[in-house]
Amino acid sequence: MSRVAKKPIALPKGVEFNIQSDSVSVKGPKGTLSIAKPNGIEVKLEDGNAQLSANDDNLVPLAGTLRAILANMVKGVSEGFERKLELVGVGYRAAMQGKDLNLSLGFSHPVLFTAPEGITIATPTQTEIVVSGADKQRVGEVAAKIRGFRPPEPYKGKGVKYSDETIIRKEAKKA
Repeated sequence: MSRVAKKPIALPKGVEFNIQSDSVSVKGPKGTLSIAKPNGIEVKLEDGNAQLSANDDNLVPLAGTLRAILANMVKGVSEGFERKLELVGVGYRAAMQGKDLNLSLGFSHPVLFTAPEGITIATPTQTEIVVSGADKQRVGEVAAKIRGFRPPEPYKGKGVKYSDETIIRKEAKKA
């Protein structure tokens, strides 16, 4: 059995864990998330913890993956996830216009990005963007999409970068 799948998932206060025959849903203060449960993997609730087990040796890696996804869902509905982005460059700025994110990234036109359902975008300063939500995968996807409008370039480091990202700089051509 996978060492990851053997570890129980602790359920904090205020989190409901609902197991159906074909899906598992988690409900908490930050929202509700659900995932399809593959055949051959058992999910049980035991004294405030969720435990996974695989019926077949071939499904053990899948049980470990499902356990990690369920643990992220529990953390997402109780605490939530967030990614911070920074804008580096002269004139690069971000501002919220209702539910839309307005980005000035050195193009001849502003870039408008609408936040999908379940994701909140905030701009504490003109050069910072905070993407937050309950679903870890969607938060990362939205942050990557915003970063994709102007990825950091290696010569001056200009562009949209993650706050914890380091850009390896290249040396310019010598004459």
